[in-house]
Amino acid sequence: MDLFLLIGICAALVIVVAAMILKGASLAMLFSPEAMMIIFGGIIVALINTYPLADIKRLPGIFKVLFQSKKYDYRATIDKLVELSNVARREGLLALETPVNNLDPEKDAFLKRGMEMVVDGIDKEEIQEIMENEISSIEERHAKGTAMMQTAGSTSPTLGVMGAVIGLIGALGHLDNVSVLGESISSAFVATLFGIFMGYLVFMPFAKRLQRKSEQEIQNLELIMAGTLAIEEGVSAKTMEKNLESMISETNRADIGKNK
Repeated sequence: MDLFLLIGICAALVIVVAAMILKGASLAMLFSPEAMMIIFGGIIVALINTYPLADIKRLPGIFKVLFQSKKYDYRATIDKLVELSNVARREGLLALETPVNNLDPEKDAFLKRGMEMVVDGIDKEEIQEIMENEISSIEERHAKGTAMMQTAGSTSPTLGVMGAVIGLIGALGHLDNVSVLGESISSAFVATLFGIFMGYLVFMPFAKRLQRKSEQEIQNLELIMAGTLAIEEGVSAKTMEKNLESMISETNRADIGKNK
């Protein structure tokens, strides 16, 4: 569970609630079934009208990824590739069969598939094409999840405005009763508050977070692909290690240096 994300969501809620209390607004007004129906119902409808059913079915999985606290150990990835490279340089590519078979079929699935192709003697160009296609497929899947969060985020504020308009239309029916009119107008803007909150403090940040998680995973996969191709070419382990480290951002490169 990504506790930092939960802290961020809770902080956003606290800020909104605290601001309402300081302004003397009643918190009971936040519990508006009409506003919730417009915002959350509208978001669901917008997603259904934008994406096919196959993408909508992936939403639970997308939220699962969003709240997972998964970190990629680039140092461990590089060390694993260096170890395989040393075996290949000492004993030949066929000697990789045993260590490759010992790789975790889930955790190291991409590496395992790539190295199996190397052991099978498949051409470098074909290995590269297959691995690049798989990375592209993963990027496309991630992009769809990010896009759905962006759709929800961009739709929410507009739905809030629509909720306010609907509320004001209802309020105009009570012009003869000032007390009811004031309460109706206040309730009308609860939908706007919900829309802005869900759009700019929840769904749009969710989209950015998913994008960052995708970048981290793709970085790890690209390291694996580059290392696999280097092993197939017979590049020395030291040279390969330096090349792989140069692919990582400055911050992450400093971190992996500390872990050596």
